[in-house]
Amino acid sequence: MRRPANAMTVYQAKRLGIRNFSLLVSHVLVPPAIAAIMESPRCRVQAFLAAGHVCSVMGTAEYPPLALKYGVPIVVTGFEPLDILEGIRQTVVQLETGRHELVNAYPRAVLPSGNLAALAMLRDVFEVTDRTWRGIGMIPSSGWRLAEKYRDFDAEVRFDVGAVTTAESSLCRSGEVLQGLIKPHGCAAFGRECTPRNPLGATMVSSEGACAAYYAYRRLS
Repeated sequence: MRRPANAMTVYQAKRLGIRNFSLLVSHVLVPPAIAAIMESPRCRVQAFLAAGHVCSVMGTAEYPPLALKYGVPIVVTGFEPLDILEGIRQTVVQLETGRHELVNAYPRAVLPSGNLAALAMLRDVFEVTDRTWRGIGMIPSSGWRLAEKYRDFDAEVRFDVGAVTTAESSLCRSGEVLQGLIKPHGCAAFGRECTPRNPLGATMVSSEGACAAYYAYRRLS
């Protein structure tokens, strides 16, 4: 969860008058992405495990309306093996009993209100903007950029790289993996053209991605 640290760095740079520093912001917001996935006509997602490290800062207030609107369980989990297993267990219990609620299975780190000091810093330094997600496309109001008063530190503005785009691989189906439409090995490039050493999409680039996990644990078919 680098957002509070990045926000504090920009805040301190402005306060101290440091000029030779800039930040290229690519931070994203999870709730709009959940809504976009659930509103896809091909959506097969039945539940979400909400990342505990994000919720420890952002809190959980945005998730109950999503669980209610889309009829989908959302369980906040940590990253230890038992945390993940408990998150899965609580998700399965909800699915089997026909419930769709937010459950905080990581209360030792996550409060409903989040980290108020960190949130105040984030709201001061950043503002909401549209963001393009690899494999999915543009999701409105799903990202952050530096607020106007910190725009002098925005690398996108300072170096005029806002129009730079990168073409996604035509072989990669990471967007379908992200939406639960296929398993990683359902992509013909998985384990062949696409590996952790030569990743083609977001789900192989990140060590936390589904494709990277499937590859690491040899679930190749």
